[in-house]
Amino acid sequence: MEHFIVSARKYRPTTFKNVVGQQAITNTLENAIENNHLAQALLFTGPRGVGKTTCARILAKKINQDGTEKADEDFAFNIFELDAASNNSVDDIRNLIDQVRIPPQVGKYKVYIIDEVHMLSSAAFNAFLKTLEEPPKHAIFILATTEKHKIIPTILSRCQIFDFKRITVNDIKGHLADVAGSEGIEAEDDALHIIAQKADGALRDALSIFDRVVSFSGKNLTRQAVTENLNVLDYTYYFSITDLLLANNIPQVLVAYNDILAKGFDGHHFITGLASHFRDLLVCQNEETISLLEVGEQVKTMYFEQSKNTSHEFLLEAIEIANNCDLKYKTSRNQRLLVELCLLQLASLTAKSEKKNLDRFVIPPSYFVKEKNTPTSAIEIPQNEGVETTIPEPVISEANENSSSKDETLPKHESPKEPEIPERVIERPQILAERNAKKVSALSLKSIQKKQELKKELVASQPDEKNLPVKDFDEPQMISAWKEYTDQVEKDGKYNLLSHLTMGVPKLEGTLIHLEFPNSTIKVEVERAKYELLNFLREKLQNYDVDLSIEVNETIEKRYAYTPREKFEKLKEKNPMIEKLRKEFDLDV
Repeated sequence: MEHFIVSARKYRPTTFKNVVGQQAITNTLENAIENNHLAQALLFTGPRGVGKTTCARILAKKINQDGTEKADEDFAFNIFELDAASNNSVDDIRNLIDQVRIPPQVGKYKVYIIDEVHMLSSAAFNAFLKTLEEPPKHAIFILATTEKHKIIPTILSRCQIFDFKRITVNDIKGHLADVAGSEGIEAEDDALHIIAQKADGALRDALSIFDRVVSFSGKNLTRQAVTENLNVLDYTYYFSITDLLLANNIPQVLVAYNDILAKGFDGHHFITGLASHFRDLLVCQNEETISLLEVGEQVKTMYFEQSKNTSHEFLLEAIEIANNCDLKYKTSRNQRLLVELCLLQLASLTAKSEKKNLDRFVIPPSYFVKEKNTPTSAIEIPQNEGVETTIPEPVISEANENSSSKDETLPKHESPKEPEIPERVIERPQILAERNAKKVSALSLKSIQKKQELKKELVASQPDEKNLPVKDFDEPQMISAWKEYTDQVEKDGKYNLLSHLTMGVPKLEGTLIHLEFPNSTIKVEVERAKYELLNFLREKLQNYDVDLSIEVNETIEKRYAYTPREKFEKLKEKNPMIEKLRKEFDLDV
């Protein structure tokens, strides 16, 4: 059995020209060598698998070449590699410093490559400072790390820093195509593109994935084989789901999502991929942004075709909804429901109001959305056998009841016109009916029906707006009515409200009564009694145009102090047992 060498080692670049995706850095290093302008301390930083150690080895070999060496000379005696992850103590650095003093036996320079240099301890860094700042003429240090922020600033200031970037998808795909050609493997363009995307900018990871997929599929590398082996959600899923969303086909969307989960895919991965799919469709709609679409040629055609069927507004709203779902996914306790609700919202973006489309909705959108001034209509929901379904009855006025009997006599081809029902704003609700309405819960269909009945009672109990009295009155009359109301409040034992209402003198401006309080807490408590107060003043003054303006003026000095009696009454409201305590010990207030 022949020994297998992984592609990451077999196809490791030996010259700067073969390094993929780092042309700026390789050109800089070549020019520095040619012009004898190379620093003695270099720091290579960047993500994993982008060529830091490879460039360090090529540089170490190239600076010792003078044209007299053999073709296969690797200058192994002049290159020293130290793994700082396992050799991170002060003693390891001291041994390195002792070796630096010895000049090279072959070649001109001794090169020390310290990989994962951020793993060195603080003491080791400090022991290395002096040598790094003033090394011997024959020594060059190349430090490599993936986490530059963990290196102390005194080390960074002594090094020439080279930032390696992530390798682009197209560069990785091109290199994989060269490797496949060298190995005699037939690979589809989409298959190599998926591998390049999965590598996330790391060429070493891409070559490792390539070896794994080749072991699975053999000499013929197809898109289907790559998606099966890597457990990647194929882009065809996103195209089909987008078509279902545009067609408002909610049941099929939910079934498709269930199939995706059944195949072992993560819901978070699915929703992020769907958001990226919408982004790619948006990119296709503008010629200036087409270059941002990093997909294969075959997939690019599919994106162009689907982008023609999607509107700009739909894509913007869809991206926002999918992104919100992505942000909430990790903190959600019911993650599947979260994604399903997101899909329901997406499928309802382009929903039409025609009845022919309502059968595609699990819950028709018109059940939740009701236009203003439009009476509620009965909604047909398919009944399951053995399951009772209660539907709230529509609120129909007397005018509608009379008109409904007349509509029966109209010919079938003439559709009766529904009378316009003006929206009635209830400004003076009856207190008792209002309290009853507040007690009714709105968590069931029966409670909704009950609230509608109470609302009809509220409207019926109001006086006719056409015959409401609007008599003129002056400020003394208003003050007198205000005094009667405060006396009634005192009789009812509402001493806290009484102290607020008597805190200042109300001012009259036309039919508007102005009240000013020193803080918002008092304003809130007075607003709770606003409707009852207005109802009393309107009836007393026989003017239903009266209204209250409650404002906060923090500059007002509080000219009122609680009396001991009022303090006691306030405490008694919070704890009635205080009154029992007073009587038990015969205490005075």
